[in-house]
Amino acid sequence: MFKHFPLNQHKFAGEAAIAATVADSYGKYWDFHDKLYLNYNRLNDQKIQDIVRELGLNVEKFEEQMKDPEVLKKVGQDARDGIKVGVRGVPTVFINGRLLTNRSMEGFQEAIDKELKGISKGGDQQTP
Repeated sequence: MFKHFPLNQHKFAGEAAIAATVADSYGKYWDFHDKLYLNYNRLNDQKIQDIVRELGLNVEKFEEQMKDPEVLKKVGQDARDGIKVGVRGVPTVFINGRLLTNRSMEGFQEAIDKELKGISKGGDQQTP
């Protein structure tokens, strides 16, 4: 699961999160996400429109959907959820509800193995 946590110091992060949420309604979330990250230092309204066009979506309809209160509510809730669980920056990774502090490949593997071992033993599972 992916949640948005637009940082205040990145002036276009909020708009990018909203646009990615709209793209998700078209099944284009990861395509949109990847293009946003490729252009992270050039994000503006025009770049969002360019990405929308590249993905074959209707720009006018997309822009209207970006104003949808439900979309704005979802992005806002994602940010509030992040604050609630102690997210301070991005990316932040949780595995089975536990904060991953060692984000190396070994750290990921260790955390996943630990969770899988707990599951196979009928251990406690946290819900994220």
